Amino acid sequence: MLLLGIVLTACGNHAAEEPTGTPHGRPGTGLAKPVDRLALPRQGTLDTSRVDIARLDPDLRSALEEAVRAARADGVDIEVTSGWRSREHQQRLLDEAVATYGSLEEALKFVSTPDESEHVKGEAVDIGPTEADEWLGRYGSAYGLCQVFANEIWHFELATTPGGECPPMYADSSQR
Repeated sequence: MLLLGIVLTACGNHAAEEPTGTPHGRPGTGLAKPVDRLALPRQGTLDTSRVDIARLDPDLRSALEEAVRAARADGVDIEVTSGWRSREHQQRLLDEAVATYGSLEEALKFVSTPDESEHVKGEAVDIGPTEADEWLGRYGSAYGLCQVFANEIWHFELATTPGGECPPMYADSSQR
């Protein structure tokens, strides 16, 4: 907190000095003023030179960009560990899961087929580290991002409108 005060003092009086609780203005936190989204940094927060990020659905990528900026304001770094995947890569992951779990039925609890994978469609992202997973699980719906599988705290999809309510989670990917 002391460091935040030093940084804010050094930066002068800017809209980015809003309280760092995220999403800004959530009830019960004393954060009454919403963030002026235009005051947020304009530079990209995701490395779009990475094909797995560049090929994400543009709406998902945009929502993730906003969430990454807000998480940074809270001192949390969100890292994309896996975004878009080719059909071949998804099949390799499935084959490895079958070898690990001993059957296709068990593997499908953790890895979807290429035909069913939201990663292959560019509509899902895995993030880390655990602190980021927890942050996004708590605040992601403010950006439309939802954890969709109870057994995968790192897997998020654009599953609601920003500020909406996330749908109930599936137990695992075989339940979709």
